[in-house]
Amino acid sequence: MADNKKRDQEDYFEDRAGTADARFHVVSHDEEGWAVKREGETTPVCTSGSRDEAIEEAKRLAKDAGTIAYLHGDDGRIKEQLEYGND
Repeated sequence: MADNKKRDQEDYFEDRAGTADARFHVVSHDEEGWAVKREGETTPVCTSGSRDEAIEEAKRLAKDAGTIAYLHGDDGRIKEQLEYGND
């Protein structure tokens, strides 16, 4: 059952990849500390040694795109969701 859930989640992200609906995620990054990744893409939009800097960039990108920024913690779980619509 866990495999089905993971596959469903991957399909969900893949469906939005490359579209205006793709959201930005601040995630832990082995090489640089923190990364901002767009859903469905493996290459980070940017990396930073500071989580705060990565968050600011994700917020900027999400505002410009009118989408959502998800802020993950060290454990990989989403800690906060910031929604920005095109008003």
